[in-house]
Amino acid sequence: MSVGDGAEVPGLCAHIVVKREHFTVDVAMRAATGETLAVMGPSGAGKSTLLQALAGLQKLTAGEISVEGRTVDRVAAPRVRATPMDRGVVLLGQDARLFPHLSVRENVAFGPRSKGAAARTARDTAEEWLIRVGLPGAGDRMPRELSGGEGQRVAVARALAASPRVVLLDEPLVALDPETAGDIRRMLRDQLAGTTTVAVTHDAADAVALADRLIVVESGRATQAGPVREVLSAPASDFVASIAGVNRLVGIASEGAWQSGHIRLTSADAESRALAADGGARIAAVFRADAVRILAADAPDGWETTITRFEPTLAGVRAHTQSGCAVDLSLHEVAGRVPGDVIRLHVAPSDVRLVPAV
Repeated sequence: MSVGDGAEVPGLCAHIVVKREHFTVDVAMRAATGETLAVMGPSGAGKSTLLQALAGLQKLTAGEISVEGRTVDRVAAPRVRATPMDRGVVLLGQDARLFPHLSVRENVAFGPRSKGAAARTARDTAEEWLIRVGLPGAGDRMPRELSGGEGQRVAVARALAASPRVVLLDEPLVALDPETAGDIRRMLRDQLAGTTTVAVTHDAADAVALADRLIVVESGRATQAGPVREVLSAPASDFVASIAGVNRLVGIASEGAWQSGHIRLTSADAESRALAADGGARIAAVFRADAVRILAADAPDGWETTITRFEPTLAGVRAHTQSGCAVDLSLHEVAGRVPGDVIRLHVAPSDVRLVPAV
C-alpha cells in the first residue's frame, strides 16, 4: 500500500517487513517532503516497530527504506544499512531522554556540534530553537529542573536543531496532562511545518491537528489510508470507528437502505443511496453517537434494543446497546436507566453515511 501522492523523490518511501513472534509487520508507506503522516492502530499492532525500523533501531526482515531519494536500509542485494546517526532521521518518544549532565542549551546544541558546527554557532542555534519552542532564557537550566511539558519542548528543539530530513514522533504527548498536551501539540504543528514527519498516536485529535494523511495499522498490516478526515469519517474497521467516536454497524444493502436483522437505516446522502442500491452487498452504516435519539416505546420508527453498559464521557454518558449501537446521553436522560433496560433508538437519514464494509 502506498500512502501519499508526493513528489517524484518523496521525503520518505519505505516498505517495512519485520517478523515478530506472533505475526509479521508488513507495511508500505510514502510521505512527500514536508508532509506529516499519522499512524494509528491498536496496542501491539506494530506501530512502534515501524518507527524503530525507520530510525535504524530495528533490523528489517525484508524491505527497503529511502529518505529523500537516498537508500538507508535495504535487505536485498546490494545490502544497505545506514547507522541511526547517518539516516537524517530523529525519533521523539514519550520520554524526552535529555542528557542529564548537560544544560538545556548544551542538549539542544548537541546536534549541530555532532555535525561539526563551531561551539558558538551551535549555542546560537540552540538559543534560537529554545525561543521557537517557547522556552526563551531557559538555556542554563538542567533537565532535572524542567516539567514534563518543558522537557518535551527541549526534546523537540534538540531534534530539530540537528536539521533532520525526517522526524518520527512516538506518542510524545501521551504522558502529559490535557492542557500541556494541547500546548505542545500546537507548538509541534508550528515547528514541524515543512519537515517530513511520521507521527504515531492513539489520539484522533493529534492526527487531525498534526497530520495531512493517516495510515491505520492492525495486526501488522495497513488496513486503511488517506487524508485524515476522510479516513475518520468513513472507518473501514471497528478500531477506526472507535477512535473517530462514531458507530459503525455492518449489514447488507437492501432496496436502497442498510439492513441488519430488524434494523433498517436510510441515508440522505446520494453516494450512500447509490451504494445501498446494490442489493445484498455488505455495507456499513456510519453515524455519530450523539446523532442517535431515544424514542417513546410505542413510536412507529426506529428499533428496540437493550442497554448493556454505560461509559462516562466528558459531556455525559455513553450507553452501549445489544445492537452494537452506542448513544450519547445527557445526565438528565440517563437518570433512572440501568443496564438491561429496553430502549427504542432512531437515527435521522441526514446523519447516516453508508460505506463499503471491507
